[in-house]
Amino acid sequence: MNSLIKVELIGFGRMGRFYFEEMQKSGRWDIAYICDTNPKSRELAKKLSPNSRIIENEQVIFEDRSVQVVGLFALADSRKEQIEKAIQYGKHVISEKPIADTIVREWQAVHAAERSDMLTTVNLYLRNSWYHNMIKNYISKGEIGELAIIRICHLTPGLAPGEGHEYEGPSFHDCGMHYVDITRWYAGCEFKTWNAQAMRMWKYKDPWWLQCHGTFENGVVFDITQGHVYGQLSKDQTHNSYIDIIGTEGIARMTHDFKTAVVEIRGVSQTIKEERPFGGKNIDVLCNLFADSLESGKRHNSIPTLRDSAIASEYAWKFLENANGNDLPAIGEIQTLEKIWERRRTMKNGYGLIKQL
Repeated sequence: MNSLIKVELIGFGRMGRFYFEEMQKSGRWDIAYICDTNPKSRELAKKLSPNSRIIENEQVIFEDRSVQVVGLFALADSRKEQIEKAIQYGKHVISEKPIADTIVREWQAVHAAERSDMLTTVNLYLRNSWYHNMIKNYISKGEIGELAIIRICHLTPGLAPGEGHEYEGPSFHDCGMHYVDITRWYAGCEFKTWNAQAMRMWKYKDPWWLQCHGTFENGVVFDITQGHVYGQLSKDQTHNSYIDIIGTEGIARMTHDFKTAVVEIRGVSQTIKEERPFGGKNIDVLCNLFADSLESGKRHNSIPTLRDSAIASEYAWKFLENANGNDLPAIGEIQTLEKIWERRRTMKNGYGLIKQL
Protein backbone atom coordinates (compact mmCIF):
# COMPACT_ATOMS: atom_id res chain seq x y z
CA MET A 1 0.00 0.00 0.00
CA ASN A 2 2.94 2.37 0.63
CA SER A 3 3.69 2.47 -3.09
CA LEU A 4 0.17 3.55 -3.99
CA ILE A 5 -0.82 7.17 -4.51
CA LYS A 6 -3.21 8.18 -1.75
CA VAL A 7 -6.21 10.03 -3.24
CA GLU A 8 -9.48 11.51 -2.04
CA LEU A 9 -12.53 11.83 -4.27
CA ILE A 10 -14.89 14.77 -3.72
CA GLY A 11 -18.17 14.10 -5.47
CA PHE A 12 -19.42 10.57 -6.11
CA GLY A 13 -21.94 11.26 -8.85
CA ARG A 14 -21.62 10.20 -12.50
CA MET A 15 -18.08 11.47 -13.10
CA GLY A 16 -16.82 10.65 -9.62
CA ARG A 17 -17.82 7.03 -10.12
CA PHE A 18 -16.02 6.94 -13.50
CA TYR A 19 -12.79 8.02 -11.80
CA PHE A 20 -13.34 5.58 -8.95
CA GLU A 21 -13.74 2.67 -11.40
CA GLU A 22 -10.64 3.54 -13.41
CA MET A 23 -8.46 4.17 -10.35
CA GLN A 24 -9.53 0.84 -8.89
CA LYS A 25 -8.66 -0.97 -12.11
CA SER A 26 -5.22 0.59 -12.45
CA GLY A 27 -3.83 -0.69 -9.15
CA ARG A 28 -1.87 2.56 -8.69
CA TRP A 29 -4.20 4.42 -6.35
CA ASP A 30 -5.25 4.10 -2.73
CA ILE A 31 -8.73 5.64 -2.59
CA ALA A 32 -8.53 6.74 1.04
CA TYR A 33 -11.59 9.02 1.17
CA ILE A 34 -14.82 9.51 -0.74
CA CYS A 35 -16.71 12.69 0.12
CA ASP A 36 -20.25 13.57 -0.92
CA THR A 37 -23.01 15.66 0.62
CA ASN A 38 -25.71 13.34 -0.75
CA PRO A 39 -26.60 10.53 1.72
CA LYS A 40 -27.51 8.17 -1.14
CA SER A 41 -24.14 8.75 -2.80
CA ARG A 42 -22.36 8.07 0.50
CA GLU A 43 -24.34 4.87 0.97
CA LEU A 44 -23.39 3.72 -2.53
CA ALA A 45 -19.74 4.59 -1.86
CA LYS A 46 -19.77 2.42 1.27
CA LYS A 47 -20.98 -0.54 -0.78
CA LEU A 48 -18.54 -0.05 -3.64
CA SER A 49 -15.48 0.93 -1.62
CA PRO A 50 -15.67 -0.57 1.90
CA ASN A 51 -11.98 0.17 2.55
CA SER A 52 -12.39 3.91 1.93
CA ARG A 53 -13.45 6.39 4.59
CA ILE A 54 -16.81 7.82 3.48
CA ILE A 55 -17.45 11.35 4.74
CA GLU A 56 -19.61 14.43 4.26
CA ASN A 57 -17.20 17.14 5.45
CA GLU A 58 -14.42 17.74 2.92
CA GLN A 59 -12.28 19.64 5.44
CA VAL A 60 -11.32 16.32 7.05
CA ILE A 61 -9.68 15.33 3.77
CA PHE A 62 -7.66 18.50 3.32
CA GLU A 63 -6.28 18.28 6.86
CA ASP A 64 -5.06 14.70 6.39
CA ARG A 65 -1.38 15.19 5.53
CA SER A 66 -1.05 11.65 4.17
CA VAL A 67 -3.40 12.38 1.24
CA GLN A 68 -1.41 13.35 -1.85
CA VAL A 69 -4.10 14.01 -4.47
CA VAL A 70 -7.66 15.36 -4.45
CA GLY A 71 -10.11 14.60 -7.24
CA LEU A 72 -12.75 17.29 -7.73
CA PHE A 73 -15.90 15.83 -9.27
CA ALA A 74 -18.72 17.74 -7.56
CA LEU A 75 -20.49 20.72 -9.18
CA ALA A 76 -18.52 23.49 -10.84
CA ASP A 77 -19.52 26.13 -8.26
CA SER A 78 -17.44 24.29 -5.63
CA ARG A 79 -14.22 23.74 -7.61
CA LYS A 80 -12.50 27.12 -7.39
CA GLU A 81 -12.43 27.10 -3.59
CA GLN A 82 -11.48 23.41 -3.54
CA ILE A 83 -8.56 24.00 -5.93
CA GLU A 84 -7.31 26.87 -3.75
CA LYS A 85 -7.75 24.82 -0.57
CA ALA A 86 -5.94 21.82 -2.06
CA ILE A 87 -2.99 24.03 -3.00
CA GLN A 88 -3.01 25.64 0.45
CA TYR A 89 -2.78 22.20 2.07
CA GLY A 90 -0.10 20.98 -0.35
CA LYS A 91 -2.14 18.53 -2.41
CA HIS A 92 -2.11 17.79 -6.13
CA VAL A 93 -5.38 18.18 -8.09
CA ILE A 94 -7.32 16.31 -10.76
CA SER A 95 -10.43 18.31 -11.65
CA GLU A 96 -13.43 17.95 -13.89
CA LYS A 97 -14.19 20.84 -16.21
CA PRO A 98 -15.05 23.66 -16.02
CA ILE A 99 -12.79 24.50 -13.09
CA ALA A 100 -15.29 27.05 -11.70
CA ASP A 101 -18.76 28.39 -12.41
CA THR A 102 -17.71 31.76 -13.90
CA ILE A 103 -14.83 32.90 -16.10
CA VAL A 104 -13.51 35.27 -13.41
CA ARG A 105 -13.40 32.46 -10.86
CA GLU A 106 -11.83 30.07 -13.39
CA TRP A 107 -8.94 32.46 -13.95
CA GLN A 108 -8.54 32.89 -10.19
CA ALA A 109 -8.14 29.11 -9.94
CA VAL A 110 -5.63 29.15 -12.81
CA HIS A 111 -3.51 31.84 -11.16
CA ALA A 112 -3.58 30.01 -7.82
CA ALA A 113 -2.37 26.82 -9.51
CA GLU A 114 0.34 28.55 -11.52
CA ARG A 115 1.74 30.25 -8.42
CA SER A 116 2.15 26.88 -6.69
CA ASP A 117 4.42 23.87 -7.07
CA MET A 118 1.50 21.43 -7.00
CA LEU A 119 0.63 19.33 -10.04
CA THR A 120 -2.83 20.16 -11.37
CA THR A 121 -4.80 18.93 -14.35
CA VAL A 122 -8.30 18.90 -15.77
CA ASN A 123 -10.25 16.33 -17.75
CA LEU A 124 -10.16 17.62 -21.34
CA TYR A 125 -10.63 14.04 -22.45
CA LEU A 126 -10.31 14.43 -26.22
CA ARG A 127 -6.61 15.28 -25.81
CA ASN A 128 -6.10 11.81 -24.35
CA SER A 129 -7.85 9.96 -27.18
CA TRP A 130 -5.81 7.67 -29.41
CA TYR A 131 -7.54 8.95 -32.56
CA HIS A 132 -6.77 12.66 -32.12
CA ASN A 133 -3.18 11.88 -31.15
CA MET A 134 -2.78 9.65 -34.20
CA ILE A 135 -4.14 12.32 -36.53
CA LYS A 136 -1.99 15.06 -35.01
CA ASN A 137 1.09 12.86 -35.35
CA TYR A 138 0.48 12.39 -39.09
CA ILE A 139 -0.15 16.11 -39.53
CA SER A 140 3.21 16.82 -37.86
CA LYS A 141 4.88 14.47 -40.37
CA GLY A 142 3.57 16.58 -43.26
CA GLU A 143 1.23 13.88 -44.59
CA ILE A 144 -1.55 16.37 -45.40
CA GLY A 145 0.69 19.32 -46.23
CA GLU A 146 -0.04 22.50 -44.28
CA LEU A 147 -2.96 22.39 -41.87
CA ALA A 148 -5.68 24.61 -43.32
CA ILE A 149 -9.22 23.72 -42.20
CA ILE A 150 -10.54 21.99 -39.05
CA ARG A 151 -14.17 20.85 -39.13
CA ILE A 152 -15.64 19.15 -36.08
CA CYS A 153 -19.18 18.00 -35.35
CA HIS A 154 -20.76 16.40 -32.30
CA LEU A 155 -24.52 15.95 -32.47
CA THR A 156 -26.28 13.52 -30.12
CA PRO A 157 -29.56 13.34 -28.22
CA GLY A 158 -27.41 13.74 -25.08
CA LEU A 159 -28.39 15.64 -21.94
CA ALA A 160 -31.65 17.51 -22.38
CA PRO A 161 -32.08 21.07 -21.09
CA GLY A 162 -32.48 21.14 -17.32
CA GLU A 163 -30.64 17.86 -16.72
CA GLY A 164 -27.55 18.84 -14.79
CA HIS A 165 -26.25 21.90 -16.61
CA GLU A 166 -26.98 24.36 -13.80
CA TYR A 167 -23.37 25.38 -13.18
CA GLU A 168 -21.88 24.01 -16.39
CA GLY A 169 -23.80 26.29 -18.75
CA PRO A 170 -25.78 25.50 -21.91
CA SER A 171 -24.93 22.50 -24.07
CA PHE A 172 -22.26 24.32 -26.09
CA HIS A 173 -20.40 25.24 -22.91
CA ASP A 174 -20.89 22.08 -20.86
CA CYS A 175 -20.11 19.67 -23.70
CA GLY A 176 -18.97 22.00 -26.49
CA MET A 177 -15.95 23.40 -24.65
CA HIS A 178 -14.26 20.03 -25.32
CA TYR A 179 -14.54 20.71 -29.06
CA VAL A 180 -13.40 24.30 -28.64
CA ASP A 181 -10.36 22.96 -26.81
CA ILE A 182 -9.45 20.20 -29.27
CA THR A 183 -9.78 22.57 -32.22
CA ARG A 184 -7.35 24.98 -30.54
CA TRP A 185 -5.07 22.01 -29.70
CA TYR A 186 -4.85 21.09 -33.39
CA ALA A 187 -4.29 24.69 -34.53
CA GLY A 188 -1.56 25.26 -31.95
CA CYS A 189 -2.43 28.91 -31.41
CA GLU A 190 -5.23 31.22 -30.28
CA PHE A 191 -8.58 32.12 -31.83
CA LYS A 192 -8.66 35.31 -33.89
CA THR A 193 -12.17 35.72 -35.39
CA TRP A 194 -15.52 33.96 -34.96
CA ASN A 195 -19.16 34.08 -35.97
CA ALA A 196 -21.81 31.88 -34.36
CA GLN A 197 -25.40 30.86 -35.06
CA ALA A 198 -27.51 29.07 -32.46
CA MET A 199 -31.00 27.63 -32.05
CA ARG A 200 -33.33 27.64 -29.03
CA MET A 201 -34.93 24.23 -29.53
CA TRP A 202 -38.29 23.65 -27.83
CA LYS A 203 -38.33 27.35 -26.84
CA TYR A 204 -35.95 26.61 -23.99
CA LYS A 205 -34.31 29.73 -22.54
CA ASP A 206 -30.79 28.74 -23.69
CA PRO A 207 -29.64 27.59 -27.13
CA TRP A 208 -29.12 23.83 -27.31
CA TRP A 209 -27.50 23.78 -30.78
CA LEU A 210 -24.70 26.03 -31.97
CA GLN A 211 -22.41 26.29 -34.97
CA CYS A 212 -19.39 28.58 -34.97
CA HIS A 213 -16.79 29.23 -37.65
CA GLY A 214 -13.79 31.52 -37.73
CA THR A 215 -10.02 31.72 -37.87
CA PHE A 216 -6.95 31.24 -35.73
CA GLU A 217 -4.04 33.68 -35.53
CA ASN A 218 -2.02 31.44 -37.88
CA GLY A 219 -4.72 31.58 -40.56
CA VAL A 220 -6.19 28.11 -39.95
CA VAL A 221 -9.97 28.09 -40.37
CA PHE A 222 -12.32 26.23 -38.00
CA ASP A 223 -15.94 25.11 -38.02
CA ILE A 224 -17.52 23.62 -34.85
CA THR A 225 -21.07 22.23 -34.69
CA GLN A 226 -22.43 20.90 -31.39
CA GLY A 227 -25.82 20.20 -29.89
CA HIS A 228 -27.84 17.72 -27.85
CA VAL A 229 -30.83 18.00 -30.16
CA TYR A 230 -30.24 15.10 -32.53
CA GLY A 231 -33.42 13.03 -32.60
CA GLN A 232 -34.35 13.16 -28.92
CA LEU A 233 -37.68 11.42 -29.57
CA SER A 234 -36.55 9.17 -32.41
CA LYS A 235 -37.75 5.58 -32.09
CA ASP A 236 -34.15 4.45 -32.58
CA GLN A 237 -31.68 7.11 -31.54
CA THR A 238 -28.46 7.86 -33.41
CA HIS A 239 -25.74 10.51 -33.51
CA ASN A 240 -23.37 12.29 -35.89
CA SER A 241 -19.81 12.78 -34.61
CA TYR A 242 -16.70 13.41 -36.68
CA ILE A 243 -13.60 15.48 -37.25
CA ASP A 244 -12.57 16.37 -40.80
CA ILE A 245 -9.17 18.00 -41.23
CA ILE A 246 -8.14 19.43 -44.57
CA GLY A 247 -4.57 20.26 -45.47
CA THR A 248 -3.01 21.79 -48.56
CA GLU A 249 -2.12 18.32 -49.87
CA GLY A 250 -4.21 15.70 -48.06
CA ILE A 251 -6.89 15.05 -45.45
CA ALA A 252 -7.41 13.27 -42.14
CA ARG A 253 -10.75 12.35 -40.61
CA MET A 254 -12.35 10.36 -37.82
CA THR A 255 -15.82 9.04 -37.08
CA HIS A 256 -17.04 6.96 -34.17
CA ASP A 257 -20.10 5.16 -32.84
CA PHE A 258 -19.09 5.47 -29.15
CA LYS A 259 -17.79 1.89 -29.37
CA THR A 260 -15.31 1.98 -32.25
CA ALA A 261 -13.42 4.94 -33.70
CA VAL A 262 -12.24 4.91 -37.31
CA VAL A 263 -9.36 7.11 -38.48
CA GLU A 264 -8.61 7.69 -42.17
CA ILE A 265 -5.47 9.41 -43.38
CA ARG A 266 -5.30 10.27 -47.09
CA GLY A 267 -1.74 11.50 -47.09
CA VAL A 268 0.84 12.31 -49.74
CA SER A 269 2.81 9.11 -49.15
CA GLN A 270 0.28 6.73 -47.62
CA THR A 271 -3.39 5.95 -47.16
CA ILE A 272 -4.28 4.58 -43.74
CA LYS A 273 -7.50 3.33 -42.21
CA GLU A 274 -7.39 2.24 -38.58
CA GLU A 275 -10.15 1.04 -36.28
CA ARG A 276 -9.80 0.68 -32.50
CA PRO A 277 -12.09 0.78 -29.45
CA PHE A 278 -13.40 4.32 -28.92
CA GLY A 279 -12.04 4.66 -25.38
CA GLY A 280 -14.86 6.65 -23.81
CA LYS A 281 -13.73 9.59 -21.68
CA ASN A 282 -10.15 8.27 -21.47
CA ILE A 283 -10.09 8.75 -17.70
CA ASP A 284 -7.73 5.79 -17.43
CA VAL A 285 -5.23 7.59 -19.67
CA LEU A 286 -5.44 10.84 -17.68
CA CYS A 287 -5.04 9.07 -14.33
CA ASN A 288 -2.06 7.05 -15.56
CA LEU A 289 -0.32 10.11 -17.03
CA PHE A 290 -0.93 11.95 -13.76
CA ALA A 291 0.46 9.04 -11.74
CA ASP A 292 3.49 8.85 -14.05
CA SER A 293 4.10 12.57 -13.51
CA LEU A 294 3.90 12.26 -9.73
CA GLU A 295 6.27 9.30 -9.67
CA SER A 296 8.81 10.89 -12.02
CA GLY A 297 8.56 14.38 -10.55
CA LYS A 298 8.13 15.78 -14.07
CA ARG A 299 4.86 16.88 -15.58
CA HIS A 300 3.93 14.84 -18.67
CA ASN A 301 3.53 17.18 -21.63
CA SER A 302 0.22 15.55 -22.63
CA ILE A 303 -1.56 16.51 -19.40
CA PRO A 304 -3.97 19.43 -19.94
CA THR A 305 -3.49 22.47 -17.71
CA LEU A 306 -6.08 24.49 -15.82
CA ARG A 307 -5.18 27.32 -18.22
CA ASP A 308 -6.21 25.14 -21.18
CA SER A 309 -9.58 24.59 -19.52
CA ALA A 310 -10.12 28.27 -18.73
CA ILE A 311 -9.32 29.28 -22.32
CA ALA A 312 -11.70 26.68 -23.78
CA SER A 313 -14.41 27.71 -21.33
CA GLU A 314 -13.95 31.41 -22.05
CA TYR A 315 -14.19 30.96 -25.81
CA ALA A 316 -17.20 28.67 -25.53
CA TRP A 317 -18.92 31.50 -23.62
CA LYS A 318 -17.72 34.05 -26.21
CA PHE A 319 -19.19 31.96 -29.03
CA LEU A 320 -22.48 31.68 -27.15
CA GLU A 321 -22.45 35.44 -26.55
CA ASN A 322 -21.82 36.05 -30.24
CA ALA A 323 -24.73 33.76 -31.18
CA ASN A 324 -27.01 35.59 -28.73
CA GLY A 325 -26.22 38.81 -30.60
CA ASN A 326 -27.36 37.31 -33.90
CA ASP A 327 -30.81 36.10 -34.88
CA LEU A 328 -31.66 33.45 -32.27
CA PRO A 329 -34.70 31.52 -33.51
CA ALA A 330 -36.79 29.35 -31.20
CA ILE A 331 -38.47 26.35 -32.79
CA GLY A 332 -40.55 23.69 -31.07
CA GLU A 333 -42.73 23.76 -27.96
CA ILE A 334 -42.05 23.24 -24.27
CA GLN A 335 -44.53 20.34 -24.38
CA THR A 336 -42.09 18.45 -26.63
CA LEU A 337 -39.32 19.02 -24.11
CA GLU A 338 -41.59 17.63 -21.38
CA LYS A 339 -42.03 14.48 -23.50
CA ILE A 340 -38.25 14.23 -23.83
CA TRP A 341 -37.78 14.51 -20.06
CA GLU A 342 -40.40 11.83 -19.44
CA ARG A 343 -38.84 9.47 -21.98
CA ARG A 344 -35.34 9.94 -20.56
CA ARG A 345 -36.53 9.21 -17.03
CA THR A 346 -37.50 5.69 -18.10
CA MET A 347 -34.86 4.93 -20.77
CA LYS A 348 -32.45 2.08 -20.08
CA ASN A 349 -30.19 2.67 -23.09
CA GLY A 350 -29.54 6.05 -24.62
CA TYR A 351 -27.21 9.00 -24.85
CA GLY A 352 -26.06 10.91 -21.77
CA LEU A 353 -28.49 9.23 -19.40
CA ILE A 354 -28.35 10.33 -15.77
CA LYS A 355 -27.07 7.53 -13.55
CA GLN A 356 -29.60 6.69 -10.88
CA LEU A 357 -28.43 5.96 -7.34
